[in-house]
Amino acid sequence: MPELPEVEVIRRDLLKEVTGRTIVRAELRDVPNSPRVIRRHHSSGEFTGPLAGMTIHRLERRGKYLLFCLDDELVLVVHLGMSGQLILSSAEESPAKHTHVVLHFVGGGQLRYVDPRTFGEMFVTHQDPSGEVPELAGLGMDPIAGAIPVGYLTSTFARRKTRIKPLLMDQSFICGLGNIYSDEVLFMAGVRHDRPTAAVTGEEAALLLAAIPAVLLESIKSRGSSIADEQYRDPFGKVGGYQHRLRVYGREFKPCTVCGTLIERGRWSNRSTFYCPRCQG
Repeated sequence: MPELPEVEVIRRDLLKEVTGRTIVRAELRDVPNSPRVIRRHHSSGEFTGPLAGMTIHRLERRGKYLLFCLDDELVLVVHLGMSGQLILSSAEESPAKHTHVVLHFVGGGQLRYVDPRTFGEMFVTHQDPSGEVPELAGLGMDPIAGAIPVGYLTSTFARRKTRIKPLLMDQSFICGLGNIYSDEVLFMAGVRHDRPTAAVTGEEAALLLAAIPAVLLESIKSRGSSIADEQYRDPFGKVGGYQHRLRVYGREFKPCTVCGTLIERGRWSNRSTFYCPRCQG
């Protein structure tokens, strides 16, 4: 967490709030821990210096990354990791614990980056002439930015010797899916998480191709998922609503919403994976 739907909700919210705003300065607050957040930079000044006086013109997304597009092709890239939040605040509000970076805007107001676990990151870079960010060149296709060709799936399935769930979570294949939404996509498509990719049929590939954007767009409409710890919050500090519509994730021992069979939990790479043994048998 957060995965593509949560990041897209944040992008859409911030698009209305910060487009056209000029940054007075960027401030690092949690000095002992903030260097981990800006770990691509050699010093705090290398991060904060270029942001002073920059205006935000666009807010884009690449998979789970947010791109604040500034003057002179400069880009502030944000990845929220497992617990990151971007919160809109006034200067009068006391910063929450684990606030690492604060963007101060001309005319008042702040955007605060909060991250208790500091797995997320922020860095400043430049777009290349084609508008791409070199550091993100390894990302795969975005599942809601346009139609993914079925041949892209089937050829990758045949070529990669792995299981279907880790491939869906491989950001160099399709960017944006994590543990929650890969489980939901696999359930909707009727495919088990541990199926070898070479065994996935063309019909199943087509079902996956339809399920991926369907699940993600459905979650975006519900403003993302805030699971048990409610770590995910939108820029206004509110939780999402899709956790109430999850079909398998986190529902161990609860009846399947389709067939009534109890949902089971497996383990994969130190993660829990949830599935219906009948619908995905």
